[in-house]
Amino acid sequence: MGFAENRGSYWRGRYKAGPGSYLTVVDETGATVKFRSRRDAEQAANDAEARVRNGGRPPRAAGRTLFADYVNEWFDRLDLAVSTLQNYRRAIEDHILPAFQEYAVAAITSADVARWQKHERSLGYAESSVRLWRRILHLILADAMDEGLRESNPAAQRRGRGKRAGRSPSRGPEKTVTTALGIVLLAERLALLSGRDDEFVAAVTLGFTGLRWGELVGLETGFLRPGVVQVEWQLYELDNGVLHRCPPKDDSYRTVHVPTWLSDLQADLISRTAPQPCACHGLRYAFGGYGTANGAARRTGPKLVDVARAAGVSTGTVSNVLNRPETVAEVTRNAVTDVIARLGFVRSAPTGAAAAHYRRNGFATWLFQPAATGRYPAKAPKVARPVPVVGEPWPGVPVRGRAASTRADACWLPLASGLTPHGLRHSYKTIMILMGTPSPLMDAQMGHSDSSVQALYAHVTPEMIGRLTTGLTQLWEDALDARRLLSPGSPVAVLDRLLREKIVSQNSPKGTPETIQDRIALPRHRP
Repeated sequence: MGFAENRGSYWRGRYKAGPGSYLTVVDETGATVKFRSRRDAEQAANDAEARVRNGGRPPRAAGRTLFADYVNEWFDRLDLAVSTLQNYRRAIEDHILPAFQEYAVAAITSADVARWQKHERSLGYAESSVRLWRRILHLILADAMDEGLRESNPAAQRRGRGKRAGRSPSRGPEKTVTTALGIVLLAERLALLSGRDDEFVAAVTLGFTGLRWGELVGLETGFLRPGVVQVEWQLYELDNGVLHRCPPKDDSYRTVHVPTWLSDLQADLISRTAPQPCACHGLRYAFGGYGTANGAARRTGPKLVDVARAAGVSTGTVSNVLNRPETVAEVTRNAVTDVIARLGFVRSAPTGAAAAHYRRNGFATWLFQPAATGRYPAKAPKVARPVPVVGEPWPGVPVRGRAASTRADACWLPLASGLTPHGLRHSYKTIMILMGTPSPLMDAQMGHSDSSVQALYAHVTPEMIGRLTTGLTQLWEDALDARRLLSPGSPVAVLDRLLREKIVSQNSPKGTPETIQDRIALPRHRP
């Protein structure tokens, strides 16, 4: 039983917190509560003692427990996915602890939380990030309430309060998407920047399957099968650079149905690159990285000396074929050109040791962004600048090295400014909507879940899958036709074969009556 003590001008409540341990009733700041009557003091003491008997902490502990100490203890108790723990740690260490670490858990007020949130916005952080950090703070303080360290949660935000911007439940900022032709053009540029066909196949896979980035990086060769891509794992890149092998996001295991032509592209890539088990996981992955050196993207692949050796000529002769073809005899020039096409050699492409896996920042910053925008990003002391290219053959081969801009005769224009690797996932969903794909099949392809009654009674059928793959095939062929109108060939070996094989098939007796010349002669609207 709690009891009251007369302290002259007020009464205080005392209660038993354990064997031989008695505490005084305190407020959220840890200060003694001064009651005006004995009855009020006794009642508060009885409530506090009952809370302790039911497993709660004594209210006085709230006044003594620092927020920093409590968060460390709280974080150690979490049992969540590695990626989630990383996000929590980043938010706590970089944004929450600097503001509240010296506060007592019970001393944090709603005004403190509001000032902190306003300060984070003033630093230019995205509204979605600020709201995420507040939700994490709310979760921490909610657990503190359950443990008797607080009476209320100051991070709880009542409806109609706070900044309205960015709170729409329906959508965030608009995501940039592209078309099937945009995917082909983007993939071609990625291959030209890296100097190998792998990036072409990787970008086309992203654009025509809707895989998440981690699912593409973690795609093992055994899960590439005729007509399907099996999503079983992803590689999630942690802040320390370790690629953690874990289930796909939200356990979205799925079978992604793909057209035959995409399966053929992937099979050709695997047979050509012959992936070996990586040192980090001991598994064979379909897509490997391109290595890094001095912060610049590097690639593996044939070098100029490899072309010279295969053609039986000197490196100087190969250089002349590339830069001054008129100075080389036609027979020699044709022999060197055939070897270049067979080996997939790309001039001006840097060389280096391949990495086992793609790295998000390296791929997105130094390949994807220049391919989509036509500009290299700023990196001190250099400012953002156009990608310099040699204009022939179209769309132009990037020029690297000293005074690259003086040796170039053109630069790339933007394809889709603002497009990201994840934007290709949005593009794939948009393409399926435009083709009229049923919602159950779209959810199955994307790895989304729909628990509505309508979804429970709808099922995917082989006919739906057939219409989807047929539609994707038609979009792919139309995109290649449109690309062929821009130029009949490509410096990228895999795309060049696709473009030229179609021309041969159309001009052969077994081909369709309509030829590429017929397509060019069709009336077209001009801007």
